Amino acid sequence: MTRKQNAFSHLDARGSARMVNVGAKPVQRRRAVAAARLVCQPATIRALRAKTLPKGDVLTVANVAGIQAAKRTSELIPLCHPLALNHVEMKFKLRRDGIDVTCIAETNAQTGV
Repeated sequence: MTRKQNAFSHLDARGSARMVNVGAKPVQRRRAVAAARLVCQPATIRALRAKTLPKGDVLTVANVAGIQAAKRTSELIPLCHPLALNHVEMKFKLRRDGIDVTCIAETNAQTGV
């Protein structure tokens, strides 16, 4: 099996998992944006807005959890390089039937976030 230009970089020529060697790459500013839509019942959104959910202010907890997850990505995703993040930002936008969630992560490194 030969490595194709669009082949998954974390597989070697035999298809075995490997950590990519980024040692020769230059340090650059890297930025990633991930977005998702969490679908909820309209009553849940109303309770979020009114801050009457039994678990308290869940968006504050989600904000902290998202930042912590970004900081520990290399522990959670196999073959991921540990990175010193310059910035992580979580954004939540309440909709009638859900929440738009966006995470922005930035670093100066030899590999991306």
